[in-house]
Amino acid sequence: MTRILTGIQSSGKPHLGNILGAIKPSIELSKNSKNESLFFIADLHSLINIKDSKIMNENTLAVAASWIAMGFDHDKNYFYRQSKITEVCELAWYLNCFTPYPMLSNSHSFKDKSDNLSDVNSGLFTYPVLMAADILLYDSEIVPVGKDQKQHLEITRDIAKSFNHNYGETFIIPESKIDKNVQTIPGTDGRKMSKTYENTIDIFADEKSLKKQIMSIVTDSKGLDDKKNPETCNVFNIFKLIASQVEVKEMEKKYTEGGYGYGHAKTHLFNLILELYYDERKLYSELIKNKDHLFNILEKGERKAKIIAEEVLVRVRSRLGY
Repeated sequence: MTRILTGIQSSGKPHLGNILGAIKPSIELSKNSKNESLFFIADLHSLINIKDSKIMNENTLAVAASWIAMGFDHDKNYFYRQSKITEVCELAWYLNCFTPYPMLSNSHSFKDKSDNLSDVNSGLFTYPVLMAADILLYDSEIVPVGKDQKQHLEITRDIAKSFNHNYGETFIIPESKIDKNVQTIPGTDGRKMSKTYENTIDIFADEKSLKKQIMSIVTDSKGLDDKKNPETCNVFNIFKLIASQVEVKEMEKKYTEGGYGYGHAKTHLFNLILELYYDERKLYSELIKNKDHLFNILEKGERKAKIIAEEVLVRVRSRLGY
């Protein structure tokens, strides 16, 4: 059985872009009977940017509810909070001692903000080492990553190889898995859907809020009777990512024939989301209202994950002579 590890940022409730680009592909991977999946909520990483404990807790619960609502099998696999497996912090210190300074100073996570060092805390600087600890602590074999995280996975591999060279075979050297079919999901303004741009669609929002987000999608100024180019329309480009081929062809025809306004298209997209994600929206609402149940699910996963973490850390300590 192949062990796959995925870290999930606890930066808030996942939006449609997260669901299509990360959540659904990861869950599909976890459904393979040949795979054993460990999904963790990276709440320690989030402390780099989020200092409000209330927001941190709310984000963690929202992430947990979202992944479960979308179909992740937390009984078959592992689902846990990073912060609850404290062994990761001990391992991160050991790995720090095998990580050259230039390696971290050249990492994207640091270089992207190095122009203003007053905004850089040491947590951001050593972020790749904690990520390495997350991966190596569970004998992970495959780590699905986006192109922007590939460098950090390579850092993990280099650190593990350095440790193994000094102390013998201790860590499994993980392989990255980059899904070349992952698409950039357009936001309401046409740019990549991102919380940073405030252009997201929250499928778990109440109907009024969801409709407001969809109605805010930016379009050109063509009128109701004008023929329109579906390929240059933000509404259509979002719609075609979740609709059936038949529905896409029907909307495409309406665009090119005229007599079909952007308001009609937005309403169609709104209704499709309500229909397509009816069960997920209902389950998310139930989960987020029952925090004790969510905590119980996470705690069960943490007990299972801790068994693996303790075994690996004993191995590491033994190699180091502790």
